[in-house]
Amino acid sequence: MGSLTDRARELLPGIALLSGTALVASLVAGALPVAGAVLPAVLIGALVANAVGVPARAEPGVRLHKLLLETGIVLMGARISLSEVTATGPRLVALVAGTVAVGLALAELLSRAVFGLTDRIGSLIAAGASVCGVSAVVAVAGSIDAEEEHVAYAVATVLLFDAVTLVAFPIAGGLGGVPPKVFGVWAGLSMFSTGPVAAAGFAYSEVAGQWATLTKLVRNSFIGVVAVAYSVYYLRDSESGRTCRSRLSELWDGFPKFLVGFLLVALAANAGAIPAAGIPLLNRASDALFVLAFAGLGFDVRAAAMRRAGLSPVLVALVHLLVMGALTLAAASLLLAP
Repeated sequence: MGSLTDRARELLPGIALLSGTALVASLVAGALPVAGAVLPAVLIGALVANAVGVPARAEPGVRLHKLLLETGIVLMGARISLSEVTATGPRLVALVAGTVAVGLALAELLSRAVFGLTDRIGSLIAAGASVCGVSAVVAVAGSIDAEEEHVAYAVATVLLFDAVTLVAFPIAGGLGGVPPKVFGVWAGLSMFSTGPVAAAGFAYSEVAGQWATLTKLVRNSFIGVVAVAYSVYYLRDSESGRTCRSRLSELWDGFPKFLVGFLLVALAANAGAIPAAGIPLLNRASDALFVLAFAGLGFDVRAAAMRRAGLSPVLVALVHLLVMGALTLAAASLLLAP
């Protein structure tokens, strides 16, 4: 009992810091509702970390942000509607699959052959830009044993473009006269993170918001496949003397196991095993955990580390966004043509 009490005392200062940051971020989001609380949480965390640093007493609790994020992703499974995914038809699912595959290949090519990034940071940015933003960065980081500094920089890069596209996409869609349904699919295919996708979609119109969210959730469902694929890829150069069992064991150790929970929650929600009244509670809990987790991620963002990495990751993400944005807009227009 004493050890549990000691552990709680050790974690409490960091949890209090995360909670305070999340509260301030929520107040900021209340004043600017289109932004949501996630982006302010990261920015506030980064500002505090770079201006005054994280107190040593708070570090153990702040490190819980990984567990908080994984738990939030598990609960996010309750938002996946298999019937809605099926109702969109195979063309949309195929379009999402093709977008993820082409996006990953493009980002890997840019990062390695054009901008000379190391393999792992290029893969983190590829996953974040091509699948589901920060969640994909974190999931793939666990699969490939990425360094914390690389994770923080990839997160910062993704969030930078989340902030830009949240404003730029509705403006571009309005100037181009993009139909709401096409806009929603376009945003869901090409923007990075779920929150900004939904916000941009609903800022455009109700119909655009519904299609943006649905398309993005279909895209998010590829996170498990991509994480496993990267895990297998980064094991390819392992020592040849190891047995098949040892390779499988290493693959399982690197596999982001919270994705199993995500799938189980999605299946339970769609099978009716979770009461209907409980779904909104799970959604709110997931949102709250994400704000706390992203505040913690913000504390990991160090300006010095970003300067050391240079502009190359940002340029990879920029070229990726421009190319995939053009391709997906054309594809969505053809797919949804009357």
